[in-house]
Amino acid sequence: MKNFFSNLFGRNNDPKSIISFDVIDPIYSYLYNEQSGIELKVKGIKEEVSVNLFYFPGSLDHEEGRAEIKKAGFSNSYEVLNELYKKMDIGVLSQDIIDQGLEYDFIHIQFYSEPTSEEKKFFKRSIKNFIIFFCCTNSLETNDFKILYSGTHFFDYTKGLLDSELLDFNNPKNESQAIGIKDFKLVLQGICQYLNIEIPESVELPSQENLIEAEAVNLETFEEFIKLVSRGDIEEKELKKESKKLFKNFNKEAKDYHNIVNGHFNFFENIDAWNSDWKFDPEDAEYFISEMIGEDLNFEYPEETYSHDLFPYIQSALEKKGLELMSYDTHGDNYLFFVANKNDVPRILQLSQLTKIEVDQL
Repeated sequence: MKNFFSNLFGRNNDPKSIISFDVIDPIYSYLYNEQSGIELKVKGIKEEVSVNLFYFPGSLDHEEGRAEIKKAGFSNSYEVLNELYKKMDIGVLSQDIIDQGLEYDFIHIQFYSEPTSEEKKFFKRSIKNFIIFFCCTNSLETNDFKILYSGTHFFDYTKGLLDSELLDFNNPKNESQAIGIKDFKLVLQGICQYLNIEIPESVELPSQENLIEAEAVNLETFEEFIKLVSRGDIEEKELKKESKKLFKNFNKEAKDYHNIVNGHFNFFENIDAWNSDWKFDPEDAEYFISEMIGEDLNFEYPEETYSHDLFPYIQSALEKKGLELMSYDTHGDNYLFFVANKNDVPRILQLSQLTKIEVDQL
């Protein structure tokens, strides 16, 4: 009865549809609590699916983002968010709410589909963007969502968001949307299978198959992981030695957990990493990161900014060099930082899941 009455009041929670709040909310919980971005292969979908949790204002609060916002005619990212809310018929934020500096999350799912009949004249594939925003329907708590859709590349991310269209996934208005929605259902099933999220029994699955092909974990998996987290700065002999150690650890029984974790710590301390207390100041960050990348790193930051509050400013400076700061998850009150090539981050996160060497985006 709960779903029935929810639907009566216009809430996106059809018990038979995989495009529903009860399916999307657990995906959001994983992205929020565990890992903010994943890439995965889904049967029936061309190339990899990208799933990312972004938020206003932070995800646009960098030099390129601020330039895009200004170019679009807005003063800040909250104004962009309000413009999107108007498009989705979600109540806009008042100035009092904006002044509180709250964060507003959204999920961006991107993949490639078969091109439309018109696109086939020029392309072999067609990009699909589904941007999911959360809202409340007849409730004071978040219990619903709206989706913006775009079939174009987001070269200018702010413009891409603003040009996206509100999607009625039960009534696609053109061939591009129809193809995208059909594949989006497969993608949602694949994400749930990938993350071991239980899909409600009432949902009519788009496929009866397991849509996730498990990648074999072997010695080469660990070699690839080591090459990426060390940015290739490791001798072949050391690479073979460390990969054998980690692979041996991987095959140990769960009761050897502490030995396994110690092996991970030892590995990261053998490469160019920075073991830091949870509290660190900007000068420490500039010094140790400069040591890790082999060149001076300076970044601007507001006064009295420390520790994790520095991450956006550090990442913005590293992004200009094609780099990103990451950390091994110590499950303690310290960080074990390392620097990766930004283009390698999605694969590092994949390998992290495969190897069970837990690393975090910051």
